[in-house]
Amino acid sequence: MGKHGGRHVAKRSIWGGLAVFVILALVGVLFSTNVRVNRTVVVTSDTAQLINERARRVDELQNDINSLSTKIDSLKALTTDAKTPTGEEAGSGTKLPAVEGPGVTVILNDSPLWEQKVGDSGSTADINDYVVHQQDIEAVVNALWAGGAESMMIENQRVLSDTAVRCVGNVLLLHGKQYAPPYHISAIGPTERMITALDDSPTIQIYQQYVASIGLGWQVERKDRLKFPEATSSLQTLKYAKTDEQAEKK
Repeated sequence: MGKHGGRHVAKRSIWGGLAVFVILALVGVLFSTNVRVNRTVVVTSDTAQLINERARRVDELQNDINSLSTKIDSLKALTTDAKTPTGEEAGSGTKLPAVEGPGVTVILNDSPLWEQKVGDSGSTADINDYVVHQQDIEAVVNALWAGGAESMMIENQRVLSDTAVRCVGNVLLLHGKQYAPPYHISAIGPTERMITALDDSPTIQIYQQYVASIGLGWQVERKDRLKFPEATSSLQTLKYAKTDEQAEKK
């Protein structure tokens, strides 16, 4: 019997080689996709930096929205005889017009005493008494509307039909941005009526008790001329609940 050199080697099938090729190809696709997706992701352990990056992105997107809204309104003006909207009505367009007039600015702020109330553990049982809360801002907004406000701004944001005031701790969340106190709420309208509505608000009367006892910030300023820039209104038609006519007939 002749001598044979070498060793026994497992036979490789064509299908096995093809499977390996397919797997490697899929791995390559997943890798390239992951790189492409994560190219725009900010990886950082610095929360403040991450928040600033998100705020910058919100500004960029808002600028894009404003630009597109202007183009939409221009096209609508060429194809319709719609009248120029006034006040907080966007009409058939997507923009609230710039407005100006006399009004009121209310400034809310945390008490300067709150830092003295924070214990060694970083918290205290009554710390909530020393900071401005969501219901405080809402009370001012509601009172100003009740007093005849025609247009309103919180910080540098126009108050729209779908604006929601939300607070996490003492941080205000509004239209994708975050604001720290002091909070500025301005309204154009009948000055004296709005101030009277602020004074008559039961919620604000409770807030005033904390102003007197622990120094919560409260300031009301009469303004001869406030100027609010134009703002992009919601493109989504608002829907309201309606009664069931059949149920009423029964």
